[in-house]
Amino acid sequence: MSEFFQGDFPIQSVSLKKSAIASPQSETDEARKLAIAVAEAGSDRKAGEILLLRVGDVSYLADYFVVMTGYSRVQVRAIAEAIEDKVGTDLQRHPLRTAGKAEGSWVLHDYGEVIVHIMMPKEREFYNLEAFWSHAERLELPIADDGGGKPT
Repeated sequence: MSEFFQGDFPIQSVSLKKSAIASPQSETDEARKLAIAVAEAGSDRKAGEILLLRVGDVSYLADYFVVMTGYSRVQVRAIAEAIEDKVGTDLQRHPLRTAGKAEGSWVLHDYGEVIVHIMMPKEREFYNLEAFWSHAERLELPIADDGGGKPT
């Protein structure tokens, strides 16, 4: 009667163990280095309100979220391109997935352990990721963020 296949599957079919080659500390260091490189690339393109959140302790989605603001669709796309270029050149990494680049109001880069959100002010205010992830640790950036390209 049921259309679902009822097999005798193990309770946990996907291994959650990390690779024995890399220690968790080195993985965290690599993720942190990637998140900082993303923030620096955003800063170079005058992204505003750059926020680095360490979400690894409160979420399985990623180790870090990097959230930043672009003040026009062109700037959002330019920030996204700058991040791809810097991370590709410096760390030889490319996003696993990218979404929203054509629209340019919210671009998301998924690097696995780091998820990047580049948003227009209206979208950033509406979705308010900072409040949603308020229980995550906020990290100080090793770069000066003076509001970037925010219009005066």
